[in-house]
Amino acid sequence: MSRKTKSVDAPLPDAGKDAELAPITAMMSSRLMVLANLLKRGAILRYKRLAGLSSVEFGLVASLGRRPPMSVVSLAEAVGMDKGQISRALAGLVSRKLVSRAVNPRDNREVLVCLTRTGLSAHDAIVAGALERNQRLLEQLEKGDVAMLLGHIDRLTDTAAKMLDAEKEVSQKGPNHPRRRALE
Repeated sequence: MSRKTKSVDAPLPDAGKDAELAPITAMMSSRLMVLANLLKRGAILRYKRLAGLSSVEFGLVASLGRRPPMSVVSLAEAVGMDKGQISRALAGLVSRKLVSRAVNPRDNREVLVCLTRTGLSAHDAIVAGALERNQRLLEQLEKGDVAMLLGHIDRLTDTAAKMLDAEKEVSQKGPNHPRRRALE
C-alpha cells in the first residue's frame, strides 16, 4: 500500500533560509535541479579525469555498457539526445577505439554500436566511480531513509513524466486551443 501526502504547505527544513530566497529557488523542483546539476558537474570532472571522456561520451559509454550491440537510433532514444549529436560523439569514441561500429547484418541500412575492450574498461571505471559517488552521497542517510527517498523520487519522476507529456500535448495544439489557454 502506498501512502500519498497531499500537503503542499508543509514547512520546509530551514524556513529562515527559505525566506531569503526568491520564491522559485525555494521550490522543491528548483532544489532538485541544483542537486542534479552539482552531481552532473562532479561526474563530468571525474569521468574526464578517470577515462578522458566528455559528458556526452561518458553518457554513451555508460548507456552502451555491457549490452549487446544497439542501433544509433536506439542509443539516441535511450539517452534522450539528438541522433546527430550522438553520431558526432560516437565518431570520437570510434577513433579512440572505445566503440566499434558495424552494419546490422539483418538490415544494412542500420548501424550497430558497442563498446570495445578498451571501452569496457572505461565503462567499468565509470561504474566504479558512480558507485563510490553514490555511496558517499547516501552514507549520511539511514537505510530506511534511502528506501523512502528512492520511493519518493520514483513517484516524483512518474509525475514529472506525465507533466511533460501533458505539456507536449498542449504545445502541439497551438496557441488558440482552449486547453492551452486554460493552462496559461
